[in-house]
This record gives sequence, structure tokens and C-alpha cells, in this order.
Amino acid sequence: MAFYKDERLALFIDGANLYSAARAVGLEIDFRKLLKEFQQRGRLVRASYYTTIVESDEYSPIRPLVDWLAYNGFNVVKKPAREFTDREGRKRFRGNMDIELATDMLEAAGWSDHIVLFSGNGDFRRLVEAVKAKGVRVSVVSTMNASPPMISDELRREADTFIELVDLGELIARPRRDTGADALPGQDDD
Repeated sequence: MAFYKDERLALFIDGANLYSAARAVGLEIDFRKLLKEFQQRGRLVRASYYTTIVESDEYSPIRPLVDWLAYNGFNVVKKPAREFTDREGRKRFRGNMDIELATDMLEAAGWSDHIVLFSGNGDFRRLVEAVKAKGVRVSVVSTMNASPPMISDELRREADTFIELVDLGELIARPRRDTGADALPGQDDD
């Protein structure tokens, strides 16, 4: 994976997609390590994390992570999830940050040399194509090591570089625990 020390680097993290991919391969992302890793690879200009939050709950498991990210160098972009009732009458929530991520990534193409997209969402294939047309290199981080793979073939082929999350895991994941408990990904206890 080619990174150059003098290139302006921007990270775009599709929070829900990265969480699903990491969980599928048994990784718990340590966002402090992730930030440090990419600060060493180039001139990290911005690291953005995109997520929806359920506003009606008194406690949302994502809220502590979002707060931690915002206080530790990440640009957090969030919006409320929309509530709906499914066919069985159960309350569900839906949220999508694709437009926000796509808009910000297109704007970043004007001030960055290399964009790293943490998502396997095939809807971003055209976005990657457009950013590359502006002269920006695009790497995509996701995984093929899940069943089914967490990255679409179209997105993987469009990227300049595909980075396997499992290979990056040694550098950005917390050590595996034997407890099997589901903890918030990437939040240190301090």
C-alpha cells in the first residue's frame, strides 16, 4: 500500500459499515491507534467519522464513542436516525450518511492528495470514480475475509488500492479478548 510522507491525507469513515466489517472478522477498532497509524503515513489533514444516532433513547451505545472521537481529533458528522414501525409492529430505526460522506469527500478532493475510505458500500463506486477524476488517489478499507464479503466488487475494483481490514488490524485493532463481550469499538478506558 503506497503512502507518501508529503501527501495530504484525508480519512472518511462510514461508522456503521466499518463497525459491521470489523465485527464480521472479529476486530475491535482502536481509533486512537487508527489515527496515529495514518498520521505516520502522510500529512493527515482530516479524519471524519459518519454516523446516525437514535435521539429518543436515554442511552445510546454509540454516543460515548462519538463523544470520544470528537474530543480526540476526529471530525464527527452525525444526524438523528429516523424511527419507523416494521410490518410486525416493532419500532425500528433507519439512518444513512451516504450523502453527507459523498459531499464532504468531493469537497476534500480539492485539498487532498490521497483519500482513504473506510467502507465497502458499493454505492460509493461512482463517488470514488469522480474523486479519482480530480487527480486524487483513493484507497478503500474493508474486508473480503467475511462471508459474505463486506465490500462490493465494483467498489474494490474502482479504488486505486484496496486495503484488507484484517491486514490493517494488527496496526489499528485492540488486542483480542477472551471474554467474547461486545464492547464499543475503539474506545480506550482512559
